[in-house]
Amino acid sequence: MPTRALYLLPLAVFLVMAGYFALGLTKDPKIIPSALIDKPVPAFKLPPIEGGKGNGFSSDDLKGDITVVNVFASWCIPCRAEHPLVTELAEMKIARVYGLNYKDKPADALRWLSALGDSYYATGADRDGRVGIDWGVYGVPETFIVDRFGKIRHKQVGPMSPDILRKQIVPIIRDLKK
Repeated sequence: MPTRALYLLPLAVFLVMAGYFALGLTKDPKIIPSALIDKPVPAFKLPPIEGGKGNGFSSDDLKGDITVVNVFASWCIPCRAEHPLVTELAEMKIARVYGLNYKDKPADALRWLSALGDSYYATGADRDGRVGIDWGVYGVPETFIVDRFGKIRHKQVGPMSPDILRKQIVPIIRDLKK
């Protein structure tokens, strides 16, 4: 009898693994939880892009009003596709939109902003990616909505689409303004 049980062990392991995989297939892979949702933004202070305008920005700047932090880079193709929507959001004036330039060369970032337009309220340079790591960034673009108390309320992984902007981002911002 014990020998027969040894033959059934691989089958039992296979069935358990198949169950986990089947459960995983029911999850939406686009929904990636963030451990920072409803938590204060990590403390940081970013300088401006070298040779660029402004003074950069810090975690203190993300308090007092609803803000959006858009993580972008000149080398990021989806960032280029998303940028007109980031500009549209900034022009709506429902939230201040900050740019977090991630692991980029200053000249490339400035050229990118010059070519595509710079509608950011302020832009900070995260040359080594340390601030991005603290925010939980693992790819660009990513967009965060921060409430007036400086808490991260939403994280958009990947580029915004017109639907995501109109059906998710804008309604969240409007709800937070109430």
